Amino acid sequence: MSSELLTTGRPPSTVVAGPPARRRRRFRRAGWAGWLFVAPALVFYAVFVLRPIVLTVQYSFYDWNGIGASTWVGFDNYAKVFRDPELYQSILHAVELILFFSGIPVLLGLAIAATIRRIAASRLALVARTVLFLPQVIPLVAAGIAWTWLLSATGVVNQLFSALGLGTVSKAWLGDSSTALPAVGVIGAWVLLGLCILLFLSGMSKIDPALYEAARIDGAGVVREFFAITVPSLRQEIGVCVTVTMIAALASFDIVYVSTQGGPGNATMVPGLEIYYLAFSQREVGLASALAVVLMVLVLGLVLPIQRVSREDKA
Repeated sequence: MSSELLTTGRPPSTVVAGPPARRRRRFRRAGWAGWLFVAPALVFYAVFVLRPIVLTVQYSFYDWNGIGASTWVGFDNYAKVFRDPELYQSILHAVELILFFSGIPVLLGLAIAATIRRIAASRLALVARTVLFLPQVIPLVAAGIAWTWLLSATGVVNQLFSALGLGTVSKAWLGDSSTALPAVGVIGAWVLLGLCILLFLSGMSKIDPALYEAARIDGAGVVREFFAITVPSLRQEIGVCVTVTMIAALASFDIVYVSTQGGPGNATMVPGLEIYYLAFSQREVGLASALAVVLMVLVLGLVLPIQRVSREDKA
């Protein structure tokens, strides 16, 4: 009797291929099946995302009205973006909106989320979460229209000031060039506040309660707990919130278009709205494309470092 028969219990002629070969074939089949499932999404992404980006970059090097023949101008459109005060100012307006769209929701959202966490067992916490998240589900167009009424010369905000004896402060907030952009920023902060609160509450639910108990035993107060435990534990959520709100500020269009249409004058003109006017009203597709590429680079330049820091914190 051969040693193979003793070890396997089979005659030498019936020994089959080992499991590693079958496992490799199975992995290859699974890999192809996975690509087949992903293929529709990849095709959709390539056609409706990558292709428009490539075409936008291509158009940015031409002087084209969108209909007739185009003329190669090289980097002239990019030079005009930074030479033209109106175009350059729109970029500065978008950067200024970051203070409202990101700063207010993040800071105020942290404080509100910490307060809701402390009263999580009460009905007030449930009502607060629902009410504060409602602006996130309201269409931006509807939010812009509603706030236009609220901030008008005879709106609720000015009527409230008059009732409090502050009638001298009243003004057409969206019609005054000195207050129009901050007013738009307040609208954006109101819309994004609910999202930040929800993210922070989700992150706080994962914090070990033993950390707070240990802090109380050591004599830490509410403020010390917030800065020593809550904020460091929410680094990932803060990074996500800052990223989302920053992109919303730089790519803002709906709220500005509905509430001010870039006015008064160009006080609230932002790149998204400027691109729309250049491409569809002034028929300067090449210049609009160049501004769009500059905006895309600006977004990536601000967002990618935040994502990198978030990954390092996670590691």
